[in-house]
Amino acid sequence: MNSTEKEISYVSKNSYSTLNRLTEKTKTIWFVCHGMGYLSRYFIKYFSQLNPEENYIIAPQAQSKYYQSKNFKHVGASWLTKENTVVETKNIYAYFDAVLKAEYFPKSVNLIVFGYSQGVSVSLRYLAKTKLQCQQLVIHSGGIPKELTPDDFSYLNQETSVRLIYGTEDEYLNSGRIEEETKKAEALFGKRIDIMPFKGKHVVNVELINTLV
Repeated sequence: MNSTEKEISYVSKNSYSTLNRLTEKTKTIWFVCHGMGYLSRYFIKYFSQLNPEENYIIAPQAQSKYYQSKNFKHVGASWLTKENTVVETKNIYAYFDAVLKAEYFPKSVNLIVFGYSQGVSVSLRYLAKTKLQCQQLVIHSGGIPKELTPDDFSYLNQETSVRLIYGTEDEYLNSGRIEEETKKAEALFGKRIDIMPFKGKHVVNVELINTLV
């Protein structure tokens, strides 16, 4: 058997979710990347306690969807796997570009880029690739890609703040992993990094989200 794997390009469509309305009263726009197993329309609900007049949330949707259990009832999604990662990452960049183009917003508002769990890696890689300016970067309970360097984020304004959030009882972390991720964050962002641990497991911390604006 002589099997050959080939590659093509084609036009694809994908959804994304928004919360609240973008108006003259909007002060902060959130670009929030969900973790593995989420759909954007459910993930975005974690931001529903923010002031709806002042906060507009954009939640992109990972393209790769799958059934989460054998009863084929609940659907989740994943950003990346180890399969064809380079090409899939480029696809994500193109998708993020399209979402931000569709959701054009004035530069006068604050932009928060928020990654949770698997969403951390795609959001950080996107910033490093595109040099997108933001007023705040939130790294919540996710691993920082090893290939990233301080030069990748040297373009950020000095006023840009970076938050590293994790649960002290996170089932995917141990003391060694916490120390490793903290050192990577400090190496990338220096004095601008703010470490914000909380007592809890691998969950989205809504209480801390509400303090970020």
